[in-house]
Amino acid sequence: MSLLNYEFMQRAVLAAIFIAGIAPMLGVFLVIRRQSLMADTLSHVSLAGVALGFFLNLNPNLTTMLVVVVAAVVLEYLRSMYRSYSEISIAILMAGGLALALVLMNLSGGNSATSIQSYLFGSIVTITSGQVIFLAVLFVIVRVLFFLFKRPMYVLTFDEDSAHVDGLPVHLMSMAFNILTGVAIAVMIPIAGALLISAIMVLPAAIAMRLGKSFDVVIWIATFVGLFGMLSGLTTSFYLDTPPGATITLVFIGLFLIVNVSKRLFVALQRFKNKKISQ
Repeated sequence: MSLLNYEFMQRAVLAAIFIAGIAPMLGVFLVIRRQSLMADTLSHVSLAGVALGFFLNLNPNLTTMLVVVVAAVVLEYLRSMYRSYSEISIAILMAGGLALALVLMNLSGGNSATSIQSYLFGSIVTITSGQVIFLAVLFVIVRVLFFLFKRPMYVLTFDEDSAHVDGLPVHLMSMAFNILTGVAIAVMIPIAGALLISAIMVLPAAIAMRLGKSFDVVIWIATFVGLFGMLSGLTTSFYLDTPPGATITLVFIGLFLIVNVSKRLFVALQRFKNKKISQ
């Protein structure tokens, strides 16, 4: 029986397609800017937003988005303070976010712990129509912003000093990118889970950087890898009855290993051929 015969799987496939168009693109910028851990940091901080929602009896999705956006702004501020030690900001926010989440969970009572656990691992198969629509809107926004600001973001990503000399608002652009990343993470947390969202953002980018030779090619390869990994992981989890988020992550890790091993074998084979020719 086809998995698309189920309405919840139809929503899951649509969500996977939209996430594949959002996460890997943002991940490429994060990897090149050496901020791969920012996704992990914001995803951990999002747990404080979830806990705050249960503590205040508000929609946890709204409080998560608010907390993650604030954290993204604070992250840029700390990064500007410790330019030579940018990992300090990551350590501070990650520790502070987890500590705040634990305190709020304790104050909220035992029922919130079970609810927060669903945000830890997420579930793409329980996604609602409203979440799919929100992902679609975010997908359009990210793509439009990419095509409008690709050139200045390219300069900012590879050389902030050159961007500053060119007159670009470096801190404003960097903060806006952090906020956009934070919003994307907040939207995808209930679907992919706080513990796995960084892998969905970073691994396709890491794979694409091993295959692509130009920035545009890397972006398109990352998107394609993200789409393939999301759909194949979702299909595998459906037929094997395994957790979707974890299965998707394992697919990405498998692709990463295959690409790297194949790349090394190809380089070794080329060196062997060149050596034989020179002899």
